[in-house]
Amino acid sequence: MDLKSVAIGIAIIILTSFVIINGIGLIYPSVEYEDYCNIEKPAVYETEQLCVAEGGKWNPVSPYEKAPSQPLITGYCDTEFYCRQTYEDASQARSRYIFFIALPLGIIILILGAVFFGLESVGVGLMGGGIVTLIYGAGGYWRYAQQWLRFLLPLIGLIVLIYFAYWFNKRSNKSIRKKRR
Repeated sequence: MDLKSVAIGIAIIILTSFVIINGIGLIYPSVEYEDYCNIEKPAVYETEQLCVAEGGKWNPVSPYEKAPSQPLITGYCDTEFYCRQTYEDASQARSRYIFFIALPLGIIILILGAVFFGLESVGVGLMGGGIVTLIYGAGGYWRYAQQWLRFLLPLIGLIVLIYFAYWFNKRSNKSIRKKRR
């Protein structure tokens, strides 16, 4: 493959990735912290009763050092505790949806690039775009996935990819032998 083909392949990788990532973003917009929690400086509540009454969670140990002349504060109010939990739940749900969309889409793009495009730069570019799509889908959900899923999915992917590489190589060798005849 010459340098022009390499450049075209890289451009196809980048543009395929942009199309997929932004297309998924249209279907499942990103989760914004501001939609769940007030980002203005939170009020300070010095007692557990005031904190709970205002919807916060009281934490018994204060993260702040106080001067000896000031009264002892026995805790602090986390005013964003509950909204932060709701935000994390929404973020996890979105990541799971993206994972289950990007995984098969990445595999399909990878296979399309390997099988259906005779022009090498286009095929390699689409294959690279499929790989980036897989990374995007798995990367967002990876921190939420259970350990068994983190093990099983790459294992299945590796087995399928090795099988596919052997199948593709066998197919390519048959094609080369036909051309020599």
